[in-house]
Amino acid sequence: MSNRITSLFGIKYPVISGGMVWCSGWRLASAVSNAGGLGLIGAGSMHPDTLREHIQKCKAATDKPFGVNVPLMYPEIDTIMDIIISEGVKIVFTSAGNPKLWTKKLQDNGIIVAHVVSSSKFALKCEEAGVNAVVAEGFEAGGHNGREETSTMVLIPQVRKGLSIPLIAAGGIATGEGMLAAFALGAEGIQMGTRFALTQESSASNEFKELCINLKEGDTMLSLKKLSPTRLVKNEFYNSVQTAEDRGASTDEMRELLGRGRSKKGIFEGNLVEGELEIGQISSLIDDLPSAGDVVRSVIAEYNIRLENFISEKPLF
Repeated sequence: MSNRITSLFGIKYPVISGGMVWCSGWRLASAVSNAGGLGLIGAGSMHPDTLREHIQKCKAATDKPFGVNVPLMYPEIDTIMDIIISEGVKIVFTSAGNPKLWTKKLQDNGIIVAHVVSSSKFALKCEEAGVNAVVAEGFEAGGHNGREETSTMVLIPQVRKGLSIPLIAAGGIATGEGMLAAFALGAEGIQMGTRFALTQESSASNEFKELCINLKEGDTMLSLKKLSPTRLVKNEFYNSVQTAEDRGASTDEMRELLGRGRSKKGIFEGNLVEGELEIGQISSLIDDLPSAGDVVRSVIAEYNIRLENFISEKPLF
C-alpha cells in the first residue's frame, strides 16, 4: 500500500497510533512501527527526562520511523522541543495549540510536522502554517476533543474539500472497515488511539484495559466542557463532573474538581472510581487485548478484503 502518507513518513502502511497520555510509551510506539505503521510516543504525560528516556528506548527497539506527539499547551514546551530536536526525532505530531509557533523551527531541523484539528477551519490554518499533514479528529475520539462536537463522518469530507496536503482521519476508527470508510471520505491515512490503548504494549493499567474492553455503547460521554472537552468513561468521577456542570459550576470550580494527576490515577494507576478514564466511543466494539502488531496486520487485512468485496460487487443502480 503506497500513498502520500506512506511516502511522507517512510512507512509501509498508513496506520498511525495516537499519542495518548499514559498509554503511548516506547513499547507501544516501537511495536506499531515494527509492524509497518507509525508509532507515536505521547509526550503529554511525560516529564522532559522521561521523554528523553522513551525516545532513546524506542530508537533501540526499532529501526523504523516513529514520532512524538506534543500538546502545544505543555508547560515545559521549550524543553520538550529541544529534547526532540537533540535526540534526532524525525516526525512530530502537534496538537492543542497554534501550529505556527513550532512548525518552522521543527522543519528547519529536518522534522516532518503533522497537526491535529477538530474542524475544517483549523485544518486550513494548519496548511497556511506550513505543516506537512493534518489529522482531522472527530468527537468520537477519547481524551481531549474539539468544542464543535463534529463527528468523523462529517469532518473528513469537509476538511478534504479545502485541503491540498495529506489528510489523516482519527476518531472512532478501530477496524479495516473503518479505515476503508475514512478513505472513501477522502482520508489518506488513519490514526487510532483507543484500539492501540487496548493492546498488550500499551502502558495503561490492566484494570483500565479490562474495564474498557467490557464497555457498551453509551458508556462514554463528552464531559469537562468548561475546561477542555474530554470523552470519559462513566464512573464516580464522571458523575461528580456532571453534577457540577448541571448546577452551573464555574471554570475555577471545575478545575479544582479535576485536580492534578486525575488521568494518571485512572488510566495508569487503575483507580476506576476516582480516576479520569479517557477512552473513545469505539471501545464498545473492542473486546480483546491483542498485540499492537496484530492490530496493524488485522486492520490492513480487513481493509484489503472489504475493498476487494466492494470492487467485485455489482452497482446498486
